[in-house]
Amino acid sequence: MRLADLGERSGVPLATVKYYLREGLLPPGRRINATQSEYDESHLRRLRLVRAMIQVGRIPVATVREVLAHVDDDSLGRTVRLGAALWALPHPAEETPGTPPDVEDPSRAAALLLVDELLDRLGWSTARELGALSPAHRALVSTLATLHRLGYPLGADDLLPYARTMEQAAVHDLDRTDLLPTDRERAEYAVASAVLFEPVLLNLRRLAQSEESSRRHGL
Repeated sequence: MRLADLGERSGVPLATVKYYLREGLLPPGRRINATQSEYDESHLRRLRLVRAMIQVGRIPVATVREVLAHVDDDSLGRTVRLGAALWALPHPAEETPGTPPDVEDPSRAAALLLVDELLDRLGWSTARELGALSPAHRALVSTLATLHRLGYPLGADDLLPYARTMEQAAVHDLDRTDLLPTDRERAEYAVASAVLFEPVLLNLRRLAQSEESSRRHGL
């Protein structure tokens, strides 16, 4: 398809498509003459992903470029490729990058011990080994430390049921991801899910809470 067709099929204005090409967010098409290139379904898929990250996820262009660099890195194994792409996404609760943590903060110390205990009890060895290298680990510690500081401390027994539920969700996620034919498409799908599907899970939880409350206590 031509560039105009790509814009029409995606619903993205042509000027925006050209901007994404200039910024390296969309791979160049196959050159067919001096002034025209041809684009395929992979460009359409990538364009929709970029649009979702920027419009829905409110992710800065520079971060989108970093995420997509990992998605497109064929030198990485499947797990590392997927993990690197997800790590590059913003993690709102994470401690500010480059800021040394307050090692004397008792709430943070308690949160670190809690996360270590939780991961040990779950048997999540990869998460345990990666530790503070993982943005998700840092964000979890930061959030639990804040809860502790505000007088809402949690224990491993409190978190285990949620973690087990997430474990089952991860199985379902990977079952769906593994149906895709290439590692690049799998990484793209994982990024799209992080941006678009996590709000679905959040709102399902809130609906479920409302439903359970009405069952127990009525309206």
